[in-house]
Amino acid sequence: MKAVDVMTRNVVSARPDMPVAEAIGMMLDKGISGLPVVAADGSVVGILTEGDLLRRSETDTQKRRGRWLELLLGPGRLAGEYVRTHGRVVDELMSREVVAVAEDTPLDEVVGLMETNRIKRLPVLREGKLVGIVSRADLLRALRHSLGGAPAAGGDAAIRERVLAEIARATWSPREGISVDVAAGVVGLGGVVFDEKQREALIVAAENVPGVKAVQDHLVWVEPVSGVVIDPSEAPADEERKGQ
Repeated sequence: MKAVDVMTRNVVSARPDMPVAEAIGMMLDKGISGLPVVAADGSVVGILTEGDLLRRSETDTQKRRGRWLELLLGPGRLAGEYVRTHGRVVDELMSREVVAVAEDTPLDEVVGLMETNRIKRLPVLREGKLVGIVSRADLLRALRHSLGGAPAAGGDAAIRERVLAEIARATWSPREGISVDVAAGVVGLGGVVFDEKQREALIVAAENVPGVKAVQDHLVWVEPVSGVVIDPSEAPADEERKGQ
């Protein structure tokens, strides 16, 4: 998937000369935590977020430092902080370093940028102009849609083949000794695993196959060094788990 597939198209934005109180009102009314700041020519010149509004003189949350530290920081740094804690228009508070993406940016790259820069939203640009925004909420909506699952084609035999194919693709899966049976959409997993995490992953792999209604765990966990059979403490052998 790409940014264009999940982005919000009707973007709520602020102007550089917008009063801060008005921008806060927009954020509260729309239930959003950040606004791209768009100039008259349509270019994105900044981002205003809740983080930019945390330390304010009005709420008495501005930073306080000892005199000696103020001397070390210098007047320039202190003056900049004064503007951010007392400024009345968006241009005075917004973050000017904007991380943005294009419509065709893959979602894994979008997520990587969010993680690297510790941000919650990315403007989507076309020829330098704002056409959308991808937020964490947009990614969650896409995930919820995907978790809804797709109708399964074929019967139990087709489901079994898809489960086996999913297991075969996994580098963590035992290379042999895993059996898969399917009856009325219920998958039965058998065989031997040498790590409890493999058990969990095999169950999840089966759950994610379209058409699977539940998973029955008949896997045997063997400690690889001693060869001792270990009973899982939390999941009985015949426990069923709902699939997608």
